[in-house]
Amino acid sequence: MPKRTDIKKILIIGAGPIIISQACEFDYSGTQACKALKEEGFEVVLVNSNPATIMTDPETADRTYIEPITPETVAMIIEKERPDALLPTLGGQTGLNTAVEVARMGALERYGVEMIGATLTSIKKAEDRDMFRTAMSRIGLKIPRSGIVMRMDEVQPISNVIGFPIIVRPSYTLGGTGGGVAYNPEELETLTRSGLDASLIHQVMLEQSVLGWKEFELEVMRDKNDNVVVVCSIENMDPMGIHTGDSITVAPAQTLSDREYQVMRNASIAIMREIGVDTGGSNVQFAINPVNGEMIVVEMNPRVSRSSALASKATGFPIAKIAAKLAVGYTLDEIPNDITGETFASFEPTLDYCVVKIPRWTFEKFPETTDVLTTAMKSVGETMSIGRTFKEALQKGIRSLEIGRYGFGADGKDPYDIDEPPKKLPSKSEIEKNLAVPNSRRLFFLRYALLSGMSTKEIHDLTHIDPWFLFQLQDILTLERQINEHRNALSEPLLRQAKANGFSDIQLAHLIGVTEDEIRSRRLELGVQPVYKLVDTCAAEFKAATPYYYSTYETENEARVSTNRKVMILGGGPNRIGQGIDLDYCCVHASFALREEGVESIMVNSNPETVSTDYDTSDKLYFEPLTKEDVLQIVATEKPDGVVVQFGGQTPLNLAVGLHRAGVPILGTQPESIDRAEDRELFQAMLKKLALVQPENGTALTVEEALEIAEAIGYPVIVRPSYVLGGRAMKIVYDRAGLESFSRLAILASPEYPILIDKFLEDAIEVDVDAICDGETTVIGGIMEHIEAAGVHSGDSACVLPPYSLDPTMLAEIARATKAMATELKVVGLMNVQYAIKGSQLFVLEVNPRASRTVPFVSKATGVPLAKLATKVMLGRSLTSLGFDRERTPVHVSVKEAVLPFDRFPDVDTLLGPEMKSTGEVMGIDLQFGPAYAKAQLGAGQRLPTSGTVFISVKDNDKSGVLPVAAQFNAIGFKIMATQGTARLLTAKNIPNEIVKKVSMGRPHVVDAIKNGKVQLVINTGSGETPRQDGYMIRRAAIKFGIPYATTLAGASAICRGIAALKECRYQVQALQDYHR
Repeated sequence: MPKRTDIKKILIIGAGPIIISQACEFDYSGTQACKALKEEGFEVVLVNSNPATIMTDPETADRTYIEPITPETVAMIIEKERPDALLPTLGGQTGLNTAVEVARMGALERYGVEMIGATLTSIKKAEDRDMFRTAMSRIGLKIPRSGIVMRMDEVQPISNVIGFPIIVRPSYTLGGTGGGVAYNPEELETLTRSGLDASLIHQVMLEQSVLGWKEFELEVMRDKNDNVVVVCSIENMDPMGIHTGDSITVAPAQTLSDREYQVMRNASIAIMREIGVDTGGSNVQFAINPVNGEMIVVEMNPRVSRSSALASKATGFPIAKIAAKLAVGYTLDEIPNDITGETFASFEPTLDYCVVKIPRWTFEKFPETTDVLTTAMKSVGETMSIGRTFKEALQKGIRSLEIGRYGFGADGKDPYDIDEPPKKLPSKSEIEKNLAVPNSRRLFFLRYALLSGMSTKEIHDLTHIDPWFLFQLQDILTLERQINEHRNALSEPLLRQAKANGFSDIQLAHLIGVTEDEIRSRRLELGVQPVYKLVDTCAAEFKAATPYYYSTYETENEARVSTNRKVMILGGGPNRIGQGIDLDYCCVHASFALREEGVESIMVNSNPETVSTDYDTSDKLYFEPLTKEDVLQIVATEKPDGVVVQFGGQTPLNLAVGLHRAGVPILGTQPESIDRAEDRELFQAMLKKLALVQPENGTALTVEEALEIAEAIGYPVIVRPSYVLGGRAMKIVYDRAGLESFSRLAILASPEYPILIDKFLEDAIEVDVDAICDGETTVIGGIMEHIEAAGVHSGDSACVLPPYSLDPTMLAEIARATKAMATELKVVGLMNVQYAIKGSQLFVLEVNPRASRTVPFVSKATGVPLAKLATKVMLGRSLTSLGFDRERTPVHVSVKEAVLPFDRFPDVDTLLGPEMKSTGEVMGIDLQFGPAYAKAQLGAGQRLPTSGTVFISVKDNDKSGVLPVAAQFNAIGFKIMATQGTARLLTAKNIPNEIVKKVSMGRPHVVDAIKNGKVQLVINTGSGETPRQDGYMIRRAAIKFGIPYATTLAGASAICRGIAALKECRYQVQALQDYHR
């Protein structure tokens, strides 16, 4: 049937900020859906609070609301826009839960809005654990024995029946939030309380443990005519008990027999029919008992899921796009397959290759948290690789992770390499412990176990990983030994076999004892080079119309090389803290700019979650690792006119010098300029030449040198390694003992480069500047003032554009300094500068001649697409010819706020410092600072109270600064609760307050007050040096009980202004397009 003609305007709810378990795969899905609906002639209205996404670009939807994703805000947008329909299935759990609440409020009925894509009934049936359990029983499918809990007194009777261990699964949550595995009554009580708090409907299912069973997922689509396709089967390498987002996953499923697969396929179709999903896609998860083959249903998501992006990239089948078209009336047999151009969406994809997804964790950012993987997801990003075999795809995937590893060991980066004596391996007990307790390093402990002589049966008994996967790993080690044995005469067949099994040049160089470049030369001499195969959805049955490639070592090359003018863009690889979706946004804009300029675009990236790896974003897509070896091979095939390295963050920048030396033309700012900005001595010389000032500093290669420099500069100092992103291994140190211990860690983080030691400017204001230069003219893109004082990483600090406290003289000096540095560094493209202002002195902290994390925010705040303009500048256009020859200062106020993952890491202190910890960001826009800041807080999940009690307790250094903040809160009607020291200070200044005990001074104390609902807002500053001090307990309690909090005085003052604005009047919603008219 053709599309519906009774609806014209459709509202899509996005997923909000990037958080653990809900990352940029939903930006990819939402962007696809917006494009699909617009090409069908529908008017698309979008609400999303995330400025870093392509989805919130003003060109993606017709009306773009960068507003908090709350039911109240969505209802306001519905009232203003009057859409005919609401599509809730593309914004992850956030979008789905918000849509359910909006329906519950009566807003859909009041304004005649129809929910499409999934009905309220089908959402409830899938998300409500009790209804889902009943539905599965009705169609004869097994689920684990379970019971539903809505009150704590219901826990014990159910646990007595089920027995331990018990899986705790809250309803209406994402990524295992609030859930986990309980092994005893005490853990069960803790997890159940957490789960009830996390659940939208205050409901938790206690479920029989199936730990150790094999886990599978099917991505399924169904239309209103009951056509059904299974897009992709996915197998978890790790067994049940580890969240699928934290497991290595493989597509298609490798260890199912055909009969088992058909049973699972039929079950998934029966589930779709029973739940009532008939206009979109769903993800269904199964567990299989490896002993007897018993199959149970774990859960289903009645929406586009995290795995949908992976399945789309793995198969080339655009799930979100098809789901959007099904939602507006089409059927699967009416929607053409873009990749083949001949088949329809009802034609089920077939894979003649293997896809491996590997998660990427950042436990190093949170050392207080134990590195253990459970049913609550902890990974921040992931990478995907494609090969002809599992072995090839796995090794490519490991080197795509960008964790300094280049395969399954034997890369010179492992202390336990094959040619070392066995005593160098970890002890047997350490190996067994790391196999039995899942953790982020378990993959490499599988290697150690095999090297130590453990049998695959012993390893299986400890890990429950299917023996098939263990045999594959054993095969890699066997081949590794063969290569090592023939190190003096590596033959062409053995070299080809090694490459076909995914061995990198770095691994082979290490095994043979030569350099990576020598291996590359040897390969080229022998003609051992990869070919590129097309991802075509149909195992080569039909010719692919879209050039989407992966490499393998076979004979037939399917790469279609043109003679057009072409440019290659290097992406940012897997998401991580410090390098995420904001840089992918820049890469996508580069593609858009190249298309506008008539230049062929070639994207190279390994991240399955992003818009940059969509098959139709660029003219060509190479889904490959971002290593020198892999990129040089693509360059040799395509021979681009230039390569863009300044948009993907540190990943392509780290490759720039190697590519440049190999003769690859780098577009825009040249590597020598990048090096001049990164190298401390060259940078100092440049600042001296320009009469610019930086904090006193020095570089050290040893702990002793670091101590000498710090004594000369004077404490406090800030210590960090060179060439890292996101403030990795960066800290403010206040004394000699602290410096001694931390500098050792910093040297380990960046062993080849010196550590940098700077004088820390206490109480300075930090400023971020994004600028664009065409080689002659420099224009300021935006000046952002940080709300938090210096010392908080720029990625974690809230910031405001335009600045709200800087005078015109200082703004002019910032612009002058920025332009002088851009000219001196010969910048062509984007540049980011970080400044600190102390008194009337401007200090230069850092210069990055590349795209920064703030580019999407600045672009949306000012209405200027900086990354797109920068790409055109790199192609030779002048800023004047592009119509951007002066800074544009908006009349509205934009606030960026960081979103932090502390709820996922229960032992971590929430204090902010120089090491970045946020996973995402939100944006608040309004005509005044107060409402804009309040919107940003709401978007970040801080629901600011407009009345009640604020608890205030600050460190000694903040005692004088807290008085105006307390007075502000008192003035807007808040009661103040304070611990003794702060209370004494407030009383002396006639600010009314109530004294409460510190945690260490007896009961009832402040944490009791928080738990009892007597505190609505927490302001608590501290040094964070003592891990379990009073402040830590207060801050963790605030997170656990959902109380908004501030850990800096500047943040507290801004919150007060935001609350005052909310008390004055209800905030208004406005489309981005209206701000930039």
